Amino acid sequence: MLSTVYKYPSVLTIAGSDCSGGAGIQADLKTFAALGCYGTSAITAVTVQNTLGTSKIHNLPPELVQEQVIAVMEDIKCGAIKIGMVHNRQLIEAIAVVIKNYAIPIIFDSVMVASSGDQLIENDAVEALKTTLIPLCTLVTPNLDEAAVLTSMKINTAGDMENAAIRLIEDGCKAVLIKGGHLKGPELFDIYLDQQGKQQLFKSTKIDTSNTHGTGCTLSSAIAAFMAMGYELLIAIEMARIYVYRAIENGKNVKTGNGHGPLNHSFAPRKMALVKV
Repeated sequence: MLSTVYKYPSVLTIAGSDCSGGAGIQADLKTFAALGCYGTSAITAVTVQNTLGTSKIHNLPPELVQEQVIAVMEDIKCGAIKIGMVHNRQLIEAIAVVIKNYAIPIIFDSVMVASSGDQLIENDAVEALKTTLIPLCTLVTPNLDEAAVLTSMKINTAGDMENAAIRLIEDGCKAVLIKGGHLKGPELFDIYLDQQGKQQLFKSTKIDTSNTHGTGCTLSSAIAAFMAMGYELLIAIEMARIYVYRAIENGKNVKTGNGHGPLNHSFAPRKMALVKV
């Protein structure tokens, strides 16, 4: 009699490396592990950064990024993909070529502006994102600055966020979650909209802390992790938001560096999940 064979729910992150450990590949892998998933990675760029900002970005050759993705997917066959920083048009187009072959959830955190205000994408890459990569993704998760770049709209209110979400859907997004963390006021609003017209407003109370480095990376990778475990998109978003909120809450008074510190990804780590093969 054959014994039951199990595997770990696995997730691939395609993103840049943050040598300070708070964002990018490092935050994604910490998130996958904390939620009980097996994390894999394809590195798009090596950055020189810390909690104070980003000073250099060195892109990897597009074909090397493609080869990393293919090597992981052919062998481990991940259940979801998270995409983070893709700094130029060549990388965007190369990633689009390979990910269109995988019928799994793809969560794109459209990283363009860091918490420090540093621009993390070349100017000619924005149109490539809109026409080449975004239409392939299950969900796109821009913050206010990134949504403004993608839509050429000023976004200062929850109403502006809703209008920007509509514009992104009209432009080809399958689903979008615009994050309102930079809005002024005691409450935070995230707005979800998809091509079927389903809309949802997520609310939470703002936490008074500067330790928010890597929040967007963490949210998108948590969504991908929950989807790899089989949760539906809106449920995965809700669970990911709770995880990020608690990670911020549990790290709000911890000093790491002299700028925007990281979240506490490991405030309540889960055991590795197992699913039947």
